[in-house]
Amino acid sequence: MKRGLLPLLLLLLVSSPCLAERHFSIEVLQVTNIPMLDLSYTGFLEELGRHGLVEGENLTVRRHIIDADADAGLWKKIMILHQIKKTAGEIASAKPDLALTMTTPGTKYGMENILQAGIPLVFTAVAYPPAVGCASLEKAGEGFTGASLYSDPEVGLKIAQLALPQMHTMGLVHSDDDNAIVFAKEAHEKAAQLGITLITREVGKSDDIKPAVRELLEAGIDSIGIPPDTYYALRDCQPSRDLISLTRERKIPIIIFASHTFKGGILYVGPDFGVVGGLSGQNAARILLEGVRPEELPVLKQEDLNILVDLEAAKTYGIELPLEILQIARPI
Repeated sequence: MKRGLLPLLLLLLVSSPCLAERHFSIEVLQVTNIPMLDLSYTGFLEELGRHGLVEGENLTVRRHIIDADADAGLWKKIMILHQIKKTAGEIASAKPDLALTMTTPGTKYGMENILQAGIPLVFTAVAYPPAVGCASLEKAGEGFTGASLYSDPEVGLKIAQLALPQMHTMGLVHSDDDNAIVFAKEAHEKAAQLGITLITREVGKSDDIKPAVRELLEAGIDSIGIPPDTYYALRDCQPSRDLISLTRERKIPIIIFASHTFKGGILYVGPDFGVVGGLSGQNAARILLEGVRPEELPVLKQEDLNILVDLEAAKTYGIELPLEILQIARPI
């Protein structure tokens, strides 16, 4: 080999992105600070790790958390929106290799600045993709993709009917959380098709849940559902504990249509935040390592929902769960 070729070959080896180790950066925009989102974040990082992208080694991750848990008047909502857009602007200026947005508000109101900067965006913890601008449940749009918490309420309601064959009238309390509103609307339509009367009440995020639950009890409900709604995780799950206390007095069983960090429901049917975070990591890894454009990747979702039963709670309510449920559900 000629001497002049050796330095050139060495230069090519060092500069080649395929042969030299690359370092990636990710900026995370999270709106609402609840434990389930920690599961999403951990699932995201663990999936990246399975693809060889390890924080502190070849990956730098910076997480921005905007606490928007409390109910807010118009002025507070404007300030939260301003904070989301400001943070999204900071992320755009940082020019990371990829941005992760967590929750519907974080994605819906943060994506514009990020996408305009040409930064690939992946979302997670979004229950209804069209609410953040996706073309459908499976297809996102130019420059972004993600993984969804969406589950068809009909599936959950059918499983609830298996567990409670005598169920006819279900109550549902929800806040103005985007995910909860969409779920309640869809559940109304699907419940009617299944012969179930669904009675709903909406509360503010800082409201006491007890008056709404008492109204539902007086209306004659024989079961109560908890939708995917950040409201139930606020104040150390105080709304959840209050609902459980009131319904247990009347022996009204609780069906939870989401993964929650509290006990009291007899049945839990919904996606796992950690699994969905991992699916977002799967899309992110393809974008970073394979150079796939985000819009070429489908919006992923957990195909096999978690189905859990609390046998102790069922016993407290005097309910003997049928064999069909015990065969498909895992005990808590």
